[in-house]
Amino acid sequence: MAHLPTREGTVVRRRIWGAAAALALFTGLVPVPSAQAAAPHRPGPLPLERLFDNRAVSDDTRPADADFDGTGGSLSARDLDAAGWTPGRSLAVDGARLTWPRTAPGTPDNVRADGQPVRVRGRGDALAFLVAGTGGDASGTGTVHYRDGSRGSYRLSAPDWRSGPLATKSVALPHINTPGGQLAEKARLYVVTVPLARGREVASVYLPRDPGAADLHVFALSVRAGTKGWTGTWSASTAGYTAVGPWADRTVRLVVHTSTGGPRVRIRLDNTFAAAPVRIGGSTVAVQESGAGARGEPRRLSFGGAQGTELPAGAQAFSDPLDFDVPANANLLVSFHLPDPVVAAPVHSQAIQQSYVSGPGDHAADGSPAAYTSTITTWPLLTGVDVSGGPGSVVLLGDSITDGVKSTQDANRRWPNVLATRLLNQSEVPRYGVLNQGISANRVVADRYPGDGVSTDTGGVSALHRLDRDVLAQTSARTVVVFEGINDVRWGASADQVIAGLREVADRARARGLRTVAATIAPCEGESLCTAAANAQREAVNAYLRGGDDFDAVLDFDAVLRDPAHPARILPAYDSGDHLHPGDTGLAALAESVDLRLLVP
Repeated sequence: MAHLPTREGTVVRRRIWGAAAALALFTGLVPVPSAQAAAPHRPGPLPLERLFDNRAVSDDTRPADADFDGTGGSLSARDLDAAGWTPGRSLAVDGARLTWPRTAPGTPDNVRADGQPVRVRGRGDALAFLVAGTGGDASGTGTVHYRDGSRGSYRLSAPDWRSGPLATKSVALPHINTPGGQLAEKARLYVVTVPLARGREVASVYLPRDPGAADLHVFALSVRAGTKGWTGTWSASTAGYTAVGPWADRTVRLVVHTSTGGPRVRIRLDNTFAAAPVRIGGSTVAVQESGAGARGEPRRLSFGGAQGTELPAGAQAFSDPLDFDVPANANLLVSFHLPDPVVAAPVHSQAIQQSYVSGPGDHAADGSPAAYTSTITTWPLLTGVDVSGGPGSVVLLGDSITDGVKSTQDANRRWPNVLATRLLNQSEVPRYGVLNQGISANRVVADRYPGDGVSTDTGGVSALHRLDRDVLAQTSARTVVVFEGINDVRWGASADQVIAGLREVADRARARGLRTVAATIAPCEGESLCTAAANAQREAVNAYLRGGDDFDAVLDFDAVLRDPAHPARILPAYDSGDHLHPGDTGLAALAESVDLRLLVP
């Protein structure tokens, strides 16, 4: 184990892995000679739709035409249409693009996995499967065959379509069709990704063998392409699905702060947790002058060459690349018209930033603030802004301290903002984009928001349940910094539970080729839930982080913030006043304590 110099408040450990060893340990995708790759006595790989052998979707008037689960249950074609999952529809989920089967209700639309070879092409960081299990959760091991003759194994798990977790589902439909009538019971579909050997081109994929008691159904499969040529400059996690507005024929103008800059821009919109589509009309981007006013004329964005787009339930959309000089460390205005009524939307609840909503009409192209007559302090639908070029991004996975709660509103004094400024003002390491994936009240191992339905709780699903979406699928992610756990122990979780969750985060991130960095949990004595018992669990988690080797490096944020005379408390100069959240000075101290070299993969 090699050691690096330390800075105050930072414990440094670096692990050295050979590329093949890392792949073997964390992904199972180990190249082998082509002579071992051949599967004898098998037909050649076919497109997935040529292998469909099961009927999952029925017309509501003819439910007996499909039998998804072997007991007569099936998905409602009407519910799928209402969610925007229409036959042949291209769906973007977690950075992957998948096509919902083009088949009519009552005809084969999925394959029960049993080792079938599937023709798949492309390079990327992951395979994406649109799946569900029937008869229980289903899992099995399959094989990826690469164009260079090598192969690798993968493990695929498909939660049950009737009882799987809502927190990780891509879409939940409100009914299940049966020959005896329609049931008011949610049907779930999942997008699951598994890592690929980086740089190798996929030639075919062998589905897992029949898992036994449960069936693993595959509706779609693709290679999730990399994000070469783009760097994430701003992001926000979907924290929940809440009532909004209601907005009808209104324009939302969101204020977001960049980390790094670039000559082209694109935005990402996500309809996470939703049950219905959202239609996006005209959209623009501009540099903020002040308030809702733009510096110069806002520039029009497009989606697949069209002015607007529709976001199916659970899906996302990237705008087309736009030549636009995005400044670093500056506020942008991202505006989009909502022509149809929107009464609930996925939101990031703690923006710590005022944004704007217009009166009636499409005012996305307005440079003037005059039409923007009301304000909001959430970020609905918008989850990312990317710029062209750059070295990639550092993703900060955290809770309210990373989110910036108790920092000065509209001032961009969250510790991720200060870290981004430090990166811009140096030349020792690459000037990464910084993506803030903090959610107030978030936990490592338990969901606050249940993952479905309109809710007032915007604490998000757990770090484990949002890891794919909020870290692994982020644009050009290079390193993840995990700073979570205080909410787990404050609400009764044991240190062992938190440690197991953090270890899983590290393993899954490293399997995708990310550098993994953890931060110790900050002190909070004096806050009502930070009891002596909670503090004992916090200290146990911190002891594991300081002494373990699951992460490539550890930042000792506890040591940075604690009062030397009373180590269970935040230093008064850093305390916002609630004894849990640092104020602006404490947040700056966190960012200043980071040895920037630790962020480099």
